[in-house]
Amino acid sequence: MDATKETPNLEHGPRRRFFKRAAIATLIGGMAAGIGIKAFAQGPGGWHRGGFMAGPLDPAQVDEHLERTLRHFYVEIDATDEQKRKLAPIVKQAAKDLLPLREKARDARKKAAELLTQDSIDRAAIEALRAEHLQLAEQGSRRIAQALADAAEVLTPAQRKELAARVEKHRRGWRHG
Repeated sequence: MDATKETPNLEHGPRRRFFKRAAIATLIGGMAAGIGIKAFAQGPGGWHRGGFMAGPLDPAQVDEHLERTLRHFYVEIDATDEQKRKLAPIVKQAAKDLLPLREKARDARKKAAELLTQDSIDRAAIEALRAEHLQLAEQGSRRIAQALADAAEVLTPAQRKELAARVEKHRRGWRHG
């Protein structure tokens, strides 16, 4: 027997879990775009040029972008007044909760650049930063999943199916565009 086949690959399990989580986070992120989180990456001014993870965001601008995106979303799903009343706080609170994570992620990128440009490489510090980054991703993913579930409860099954179809259409466009 080949000894390499008998020895379990210790990275296979954690690596598989990582990619599974990354795939789930990607799916959740794509769906979140459909309910208004995409507002951060669009619009006038520095956001469009720099993207969501660029510089600091003005809370008034965040609210304005969310309002505009929600108005478009309401039209796309033919939302009732009751649905509008319930969805707005879900999306706005999720955005408010996610903004501090955005700032922490920006700080982590700066810290990574510092660590990787030092004269000597501090592997322990890089590993600690990686673990912190995964924790931030988990917190963000958990909050987005909560907002998606809350929003899904407000929508009808037909609206959820329409939203999923739109997200899939945009996802294909992003990949091939």
